Amino acid sequence: MTTSAAGLRASVDAAHAAFEKARTADPSTRAGWLDAVAAGLEKDADVLVALAAKETHLAEARLRGELKRSTFQLGLFADEIRNGEHFDATIDHADQEWGMGPRPDLRRYNVPLGVVGVFGASNFPFAFSVMGGDSASALAAGCAVVHKAHDGHLQLALRTAETVVAALDAAGAPSGLFSLVTGRAAAEALVDHPLVKAIGFTGSTAGGRALFNRAAARPEPIPFFGELGGINAVFVTGKAWNARAGEIIGGYANSFTLGMGQFCTKPGLLFVPRGHSDAVRTRLEQALAGFTPAPLLSERLHEGFTGAVRGLRATKGVDVLVEGDFAECPAPTVLRTSAAAVREDPSILRQEMFGPASLMVEYGDESELPALAGLLEGQLTTTLQAEADDDVADLAERLTDISGRVLWNGWPTGVTVSYAQHHGGPYPATSSNTTSVGTAAIRRFLRPVAYQSFPVERLPEPLQDANPWRVPQRVDGEWRRPGTDSGTRAGEVK
Repeated sequence: MTTSAAGLRASVDAAHAAFEKARTADPSTRAGWLDAVAAGLEKDADVLVALAAKETHLAEARLRGELKRSTFQLGLFADEIRNGEHFDATIDHADQEWGMGPRPDLRRYNVPLGVVGVFGASNFPFAFSVMGGDSASALAAGCAVVHKAHDGHLQLALRTAETVVAALDAAGAPSGLFSLVTGRAAAEALVDHPLVKAIGFTGSTAGGRALFNRAAARPEPIPFFGELGGINAVFVTGKAWNARAGEIIGGYANSFTLGMGQFCTKPGLLFVPRGHSDAVRTRLEQALAGFTPAPLLSERLHEGFTGAVRGLRATKGVDVLVEGDFAECPAPTVLRTSAAAVREDPSILRQEMFGPASLMVEYGDESELPALAGLLEGQLTTTLQAEADDDVADLAERLTDISGRVLWNGWPTGVTVSYAQHHGGPYPATSSNTTSVGTAAIRRFLRPVAYQSFPVERLPEPLQDANPWRVPQRVDGEWRRPGTDSGTRAGEVK
């Protein structure tokens, strides 16, 4: 099944018509639509999980956990928009005594962008696919969604879309608020369509950059929110290594092989003190002894994994620490290099191996680490394995510069959905400074509009003094929250 050009245009036109009807829905109504979708997915869980297992080779337990994450996320977004903070409703009343001269009545809040095109990812058939983070946050923002299905789990995508559309229809949402298209031609036309106002993407750097360029080349360029990949470097200090090398190697082995290494947060680089190669090899082999290989998500990914590992191991200064293979169910590979080699050829640190493989970098002195971090491109995550009395201030500062999330004595795989989560990072990790996970993801698909000297009766509900939607408002510099007796001025804590 491939969506025709006419079919793509019909889907976008229907989405725009639905957006026009739904854009002024109150928060409770919109939240109810998200809750209905979550309930629909939960009701169809057995069918959806069975389809996902057949198409992706992923285990049932993993898939059920991922589907639970998706439904939890919908519920969290529903609560967030009921609360109304995403509107950022701000009211400045007219003030003749304002410090820079008389001020008119100004009121600003966030409005949804319109139709959003969302591209599903292969490695998370629920959490980053049809009703994953991009689709859910765009609907929460008040947008309509046209989702481009990933070919890696096409039957699951089609069935999930049927569930979503049925749930939205039953909840009273406008027809066309969510739809699904397939095929490369439809994908390109989706980015080009003048009624599409933003794109959400999770996938490869090459594919994402091609779509990013296409979005920027339109007569009216649109925002492209792309998660493009990551190496997720881990830095181990000498004290941490001496205190718990075995624990670190065990955690590393578990993390880089989790989900057959097909997580965007897989630790693809481990920086360790040099001089311990034989002991590290032994510990890694022990840590990986109980690993059970499984097929990768698709033949195309298997080919890409094979090429990436073979290409990196053939690079000058790189050798094999733990020999894996490229069988249908590949055994893990660990490559090794030195700080001197990566200084000579920094591209060694920038090769993503999407699958069960990672690269260990041996350094001579901790003073090298900030400069070695400086050779890295933008990362979704970086990690410090350090002791409490380690002086890693310079390194931590450098990691902050290049990362979206910095971990202390943890492992980057596992991205919880929460209020403070940030899943993004400087290019090429992502194409923007936003997050695709957590409640802040909603704000990607909003833009601010200010109203000056408008009649009260013509103002949108979040900007009215009566505040009929009961959302937080910042009035003349003071935050006022429904149900409280007093507000908080900027800079105050109560």
